[in-house]
Amino acid sequence: MVFKVFFPSCCSSAESGILIGRWISGQNSAVILAVVHFPFIPVQVKQYLSEVQRLTKVSVSVLGSWSNSKQEKEESLSEFLEDLGTIFSHEPWIQISKEGNSKFWSCSTLQKHSNNPKEEEIILVYYDQRKVMLSHLHPPLDTATSADHEADDASKLSAIFDTVAKSKILFMTDRYDDGPIKLTHWQSDGVEASIIVELMKQASVPACMLLTFLLSLISGICRSRVLKFWPLSFLWSKLSTCEQLGHRLQHLQVISSNKKAQTQTQLMRKANIFVSLLIDVALGILLMSWLYRKNRIGHLADTLIPVADHVAEELQDLLQWLMGAPAGLKMNRALDQVLGRFFLYHIHLWISYIHLMSPFIEMILWYVGLSACLGLTVALCILSDIIALLTFHIYCFYVYGARLYCLKIYGLSSLWRLFRGKKWNVLRQRVDSCSYDLDQLFIGTLLFTILLFLLPTTALYYLVFTLLRLLVVIVQGLIHLLVDLIDSLPLYSIILRLCRSYRLAAGVKFRVLEQQDGKPLRLLMQINPLSYDSVVQTYRLPTYSCYPKDSWTSLCKKLFLGELIYPWKHKGEKQD
Repeated sequence: MVFKVFFPSCCSSAESGILIGRWISGQNSAVILAVVHFPFIPVQVKQYLSEVQRLTKVSVSVLGSWSNSKQEKEESLSEFLEDLGTIFSHEPWIQISKEGNSKFWSCSTLQKHSNNPKEEEIILVYYDQRKVMLSHLHPPLDTATSADHEADDASKLSAIFDTVAKSKILFMTDRYDDGPIKLTHWQSDGVEASIIVELMKQASVPACMLLTFLLSLISGICRSRVLKFWPLSFLWSKLSTCEQLGHRLQHLQVISSNKKAQTQTQLMRKANIFVSLLIDVALGILLMSWLYRKNRIGHLADTLIPVADHVAEELQDLLQWLMGAPAGLKMNRALDQVLGRFFLYHIHLWISYIHLMSPFIEMILWYVGLSACLGLTVALCILSDIIALLTFHIYCFYVYGARLYCLKIYGLSSLWRLFRGKKWNVLRQRVDSCSYDLDQLFIGTLLFTILLFLLPTTALYYLVFTLLRLLVVIVQGLIHLLVDLIDSLPLYSIILRLCRSYRLAAGVKFRVLEQQDGKPLRLLMQINPLSYDSVVQTYRLPTYSCYPKDSWTSLCKKLFLGELIYPWKHKGEKQD
């Protein structure tokens, strides 16, 4: 039988005493947590361990003895340490001794009640107690495809990590305490503490209470009946700025909640949201300071009107080209002129509207720039909404062309079924056979011929304005991809992986330190950190995207049939 003894490397220079820790019988493993020094009173040690068991729910007990013989004359100490096994009855009793400056240790087990005493093979595993206690062991992401032995190894390691993590109360006692028990562990030289962190904890309580009150007030206003009337409810559900503000409001409610995080995942989620908000606001303030320096907002307002005029002139030139013979195509003259003049009139209205708003654009941009203090994502969402408003005439052209093209496509498909003696059954949602008389066939043939010859002219206008609309949607999509990246990226986890990689553990690896016949095998346990892909996949925050996820097949089908491509998220769609 093989016994595994996990020994903390911080106790390798500890003075002689007894080993306290947890015995994991299913794995034949002993996890050493601390060394109790001489002198001590056994009754007080037992009382202390029972108190630790009650608080940590971990079966901590005395597992054996530790001898650090720095001089040759300390030969009687080993006999005394063996006699401690009668006071602290534990089976097996582990005896670890370090002789002088020798790099080889002797480790043995004593089993008094064993019927078949055999020489046991012992593996001595060193581990960094601080790193193991602060780390969080992550299960494999692809648990469905992982082998059974890998799951077993993960559960065994989890038992060791949990034992050290739950024994935090044990590490609060150091060698400088006035109590009757002196311990050696990773904090034996003094409990780690930070005055700044403690002061921030105390100051965060009233700040969180004030923030919770303000957020509850804002949430009450948002849920009021005033915002449920049609114009306001429509704008709140369609503008990406309102969606982003609501999303950030939920993040603030999570951070300011007075409920303590119960699991490591909840704690990391709060930390990721806090860091994401902090960096978002910092980037927004940098953008705002850049905008208000050297009168950049005035220059931006001065260039906005000429750009809008230039776009309108290009659209007019495009419509004049379509009203002629575009690319040598033979168009229907009457329909071409009607559609061209209709769209030219809309461009004229749009130019008049832009010039009417020109005196107020600089003031509007000045107040919009202040919104960057709410975060870079809010500023980007406002930019997306401004692009949508400035290209509203292009959207109208696309809707007109798509509706006209869709009407002709569905009309042609319906009349094509008429020629084949079929019709669409609305109730059963299927195509059924049907008999038509001569008048119906004549009128159907006439309408089919008219729609077929008018289709190229309509399809050309639809194609041009669809390409312009897709260009605007692509620009808005890139902006929202950047917003989703800032919202969903687990920045705290990535920084933690970069600076304290052992905090996010994917597993462990063992390195052989020493191996000699007659001596226990000495291994060093090192933590394997999570990869950056796994960190992002595990701790990625949910986002509320303003664009529905359509497959390429569905998108091409919508474009061919003339169905509208809405850039807005349907209410209730949550995307991870």
